[in-house]
Amino acid sequence: MGEENNSLSIKSWSEEDRPREKLYQKGAVNLTNAELLAILLRTGTQKESAVAVSQRILASVNDNLGQLGKLTIEDFTKNFKGVGEAKAVTISASLELGRRRKLSEALKRETIKKSKDAADIMTPLLEDIPHEEFWVLILNQGNKVLEKFKVSQGGLSGTVTDVRVILKRAINQYASALILIHNHPSGTQKPSEADQKLTQKLKEAAKWMDIRLLDHLIIFDGGFYSFADEDVL
Repeated sequence: MGEENNSLSIKSWSEEDRPREKLYQKGAVNLTNAELLAILLRTGTQKESAVAVSQRILASVNDNLGQLGKLTIEDFTKNFKGVGEAKAVTISASLELGRRRKLSEALKRETIKKSKDAADIMTPLLEDIPHEEFWVLILNQGNKVLEKFKVSQGGLSGTVTDVRVILKRAINQYASALILIHNHPSGTQKPSEADQKLTQKLKEAAKWMDIRLLDHLIIFDGGFYSFADEDVL
């Protein structure tokens, strides 16, 4: 009898609240992407439910959560009626938590034996962002990651990197080796001329400090490029 009453109570919930009730009863894994997004939105518009607004947002990125993660707060507020700044901030914060969760799982494999090991660490952090960032992994003699840090952040097409900042940080950590990583949000899969010049410049500078440059990875949507694997380091 209790189950029957509970079922009736679900029907009495407003359309906005049904995804929350479904999550409570069945768990988050049983909700669609649109229903999960609707919970973050909380409300829709006068003409659309939160689920309908969510479906419209997801349709714009072909239901690809990776592409959704590349949308900025401005993208949400300008392109989707019913999504104000507060809702856009909530969505962005949730997507960032998802990225950080993937990153924390990847960091369990913190000894670098091949290019994919470094890519597995950094891809969750870099593959979905709409701007370019430059990071460095600092390694000890056993190729164990001592630290990862962001050197710089730029726009869609590039970022400025200071070799002195990287070497100072490496020396302070008594580094034996470095791996450079940056992303190409444009989707370009090959290094630019600037990428190649920077790699050689840092390799030569690090050599004077007895620090090896093991690789330079370029992360793009769907994969990565390795200077070491391509034998151009």
